[in-house]
Amino acid sequence: MASQTVRNFMRQQGFTEEPSQVCDMHFAGLYFQPRIVGTLVLVGIILRPPASPVLFLALCAILWWNVSVPQLNPFEVFYNRVIAAPRRKTPLAPAPGPRRFAQGMAAAMMLIVALALWQNWMITARVFEGLIVVAFAALLFGKFCMGAYFYHLLRGEWAFANQTLPWAHQ
Repeated sequence: MASQTVRNFMRQQGFTEEPSQVCDMHFAGLYFQPRIVGTLVLVGIILRPPASPVLFLALCAILWWNVSVPQLNPFEVFYNRVIAAPRRKTPLAPAPGPRRFAQGMAAAMMLIVALALWQNWMITARVFEGLIVVAFAALLFGKFCMGAYFYHLLRGEWAFANQTLPWAHQ
């Protein structure tokens, strides 16, 4: 049965209410992309220039692609074909607005890190790497997506945004 935290996360991402079993499968599928990207971010932080700015720039390009053409998100296409289809799980649908906005925020931060590393602006690079790590930690360990939360706040949906916090109860 899907926990209230998982239900809040799904609503925060822009998905409609689903039965518990479907919600849990959908949630697991949505975590596929951040697990990979989060791991690659850590690799990029461990690597030093000249390799790390290239990795951050590549992640930026992939995330912008996901925002621009959500139906061709390579992570979701791979998940749907290689993981969901053989196991007869519900495939992931293209990302709704809050999820795309979060991916766009992540892409912008990756671009800042890549440019800062190329320019040898190490303090700027470290600050934004730290922000990215905090955002991914909140997402992966706390089931809280800062980007999707900001999306709702920027649209003036303060009450809704606060109802989607991991600790919020309905």
